[in-house]
Amino acid sequence: MSDKIATITDFLLELDALKLVNRRTYLDGGTRVENSAEHSWHLAMACWSISRSFNIELSEERLLKLALVHDLGEIDAGDTFLYSNDRSDAHKSERACVKRLEGHTGNGISDLSELWEEQETGASIETKLLKAVDRLLPFLHNISSQGKTWRELGIRKSQVLNAHAFIADDFPEIHSWMLSKIQLAVQQGWLKNS
Repeated sequence: MSDKIATITDFLLELDALKLVNRRTYLDGGTRVENSAEHSWHLAMACWSISRSFNIELSEERLLKLALVHDLGEIDAGDTFLYSNDRSDAHKSERACVKRLEGHTGNGISDLSELWEEQETGASIETKLLKAVDRLLPFLHNISSQGKTWRELGIRKSQVLNAHAFIADDFPEIHSWMLSKIQLAVQQGWLKNS
């Protein structure tokens, strides 16, 4: 029994490494950056809350599982910034990491890769909500920090509009709110107007 617990705890430490992956999103009004584990927790809670607030019919269990596995690949691959010019190969490294984790002898989640693939490429309502909220949260942190990341990296209004345009199709109320905040960010000089 102690060997089984040892392999399980080894796997748990592998997962814990997600706490070491820093993102570019500032928290607490701009005092520090968020890590990917914090983001995953926030994503799960936000998806759950929004799904209930908007009475979206979906599988909460599936939604929460998708949110929890969403960034696991970043343990090996690191975080890829939304506005980076080169995001094309990030999913390959992330996919390899998830496969590595799935094969770990202490892993008890047999469908880890399947869940990760669904959140990466799926079109279910759970996946659509996950993707929208995954964009909403860093956006919210940028608004909260007076656009600190946007200002530091010279992000343009057009980049933000393009990155969030897909939300309008499935969640127009969320998208409309974001558009009003983008306008505020331009007025305040947090985003370059282009």
